[in-house]
Amino acid sequence: MQRVLLSLFALLIFCGSIPPEPSLHFRRYFVAAESYESVGVFDVDNNDTLDIVSGDFWYEGPRFRRRHLIGNEPRKDQYYDDFSTIPLDVNGDGRLDFITGGWFDQTLRWVENPGKGNNTWPLHEIGKVGNVETTRAWDIDGDGIVEIVPNNPNHPLKYIKLTGPGQFNTVTVAPKQGHGLGFGDINGDGRGDLIVSDGWLEAPADRTTTPWTLHNEFTLGTASVPILVTDVNGDKLNDLIVGQGHGYGLHWYEQTRDASGKRSWLKHLIDDKNSQYHCLEWIDITGDGRPELITGKRFRAHNGNDPGSEDPVGLYYFTWDVAKKQFAKHNIAYGEAGVGKGTGIYFAVADLHKTGRNDIIVAGKDGLVVFFNEGSQKK
Repeated sequence: MQRVLLSLFALLIFCGSIPPEPSLHFRRYFVAAESYESVGVFDVDNNDTLDIVSGDFWYEGPRFRRRHLIGNEPRKDQYYDDFSTIPLDVNGDGRLDFITGGWFDQTLRWVENPGKGNNTWPLHEIGKVGNVETTRAWDIDGDGIVEIVPNNPNHPLKYIKLTGPGQFNTVTVAPKQGHGLGFGDINGDGRGDLIVSDGWLEAPADRTTTPWTLHNEFTLGTASVPILVTDVNGDKLNDLIVGQGHGYGLHWYEQTRDASGKRSWLKHLIDDKNSQYHCLEWIDITGDGRPELITGKRFRAHNGNDPGSEDPVGLYYFTWDVAKKQFAKHNIAYGEAGVGKGTGIYFAVADLHKTGRNDIIVAGKDGLVVFFNEGSQKK
């Protein structure tokens, strides 16, 4: 009987009634027992090998065992005031620097890669922008160069444009923003719009001088950074993927239009079993040419005071099931702290060893870890 059932199951898969799920295997690689919440990946020393940068250190690829001191960021309560690691050659010297910001000092700054010896990296203030929840880089004005967009809850929404070596210009978009931030073309006009917790801001033709129009079409709560903007179901309308950064829940919001073209949003559950879905990435890790959703629980996001803080920690990827029109959840690392793994506030996805497969690099209060993608495994 068991053989018959297995044969029937295989036949159903072959006929397409039950689509086979990809099964990726990840090799966990411990890097450091630090508690910085952000990590970036870029070639620090221009030797054509990717390195890891997190907090006060950079770790030489390909093994990431040799580490170098960058600076001495003071601890603020249970945090370091370092909530993003955005690679950018700020001063035009051919070496990648990085941009970060802090909640406590309310300062956006760039950290200069000196490119020689073991010197610490000089800090340069970009500006006082308000409490920095975290920061992202998007090409807001469509010129092919990224701008820096900090999430500053209860402060004006703005983006910062690099205008010359070490020179920045700040453009204010809205008088106030909440928790959560995204970027993408909502209305199909070819311009990227900004998504905030209480709606989306329509990008004008001139991003710098014309007001951005707020459309109060949804309320997203303590939304993730980023809020992902992508066509989830293939209907040529961009949808939203939203985690709750300080509560339970992960959802996607389907954009629909009626006969008159009026827009509405249909909320779909992805997962309600985990809290603190603070950071999301949308990138292909299975190698099938389609992006997957990578996210997980941020370990001790508010120092253990958020709903679900005592729950196990998890890092996951979600695949889109075309037939069922829903997401399927896959564990990468799940369990108590030290067994599972949190996402921190800013993690990285990159092909560290040029295998053709994207790896996942995560920092956080539970340490810095690489999950090497070893590809699909036969079930």
